[in-house]
Amino acid sequence: MTLVAVAGTGTGVGKTYVGAAVLHSLRTRGYAVAARKPVQSFAPDDTSTDADVLAGASAEDPTVVCPAPRWLRVPIAPPMAADALGLAPFTIADLAAEVLLSAPPDALVLVETAGGVRSPIADDGDSAALIDALAPALVVLVADAGLGTINVVRLSVEALRPHPVVVYLNNFDHTWKLHARNAEWLRTREGLEVVTDIEALATRVEPLARNRG
Repeated sequence: MTLVAVAGTGTGVGKTYVGAAVLHSLRTRGYAVAARKPVQSFAPDDTSTDADVLAGASAEDPTVVCPAPRWLRVPIAPPMAADALGLAPFTIADLAAEVLLSAPPDALVLVETAGGVRSPIADDGDSAALIDALAPALVVLVADAGLGTINVVRLSVEALRPHPVVVYLNNFDHTWKLHARNAEWLRTREGLEVVTDIEALATRVEPLARNRG
């Protein structure tokens, strides 16, 4: 199967928004897509989780996107949330197996991680370790476009080697010189592929979806 991972330089950078937008764009282009959120932790009063948003974009049930036992109603890192709830610990191998067993073979499967690249996502590893276990065809690294971007992107890309990475600068504003300079620096000084528009990102991912046919 073809997997695309969506990772982030930190919490709240827009991984779910970007992933859902890419899924929606590919679906409107006629491609079969699916979403997987291996585990999610959130506040008990949240009315819309990451799995809900992704499911809306991929036309799946939220409990298919993220298995019900992996819905952890404590807003801290997933392994910590499981411990706080008195649940059994889970491993990177557990999460990877659940994704691979449930993902439809005839669709492009977008897998969204949790927190930043080095944030704990299982009892024995972080999001980078899960990406290693899944071996996706591409990693979309979502980062904010503003101050501090170059530092966190460089650190995250290093943790993701040797996987192919496309950097998506979220909330990018072409009229802001800082945003433009950050993008240019990452492209020219770091040699990274940088995208700043959702439709352009969907077009970058599209050949992987086309290969599913």
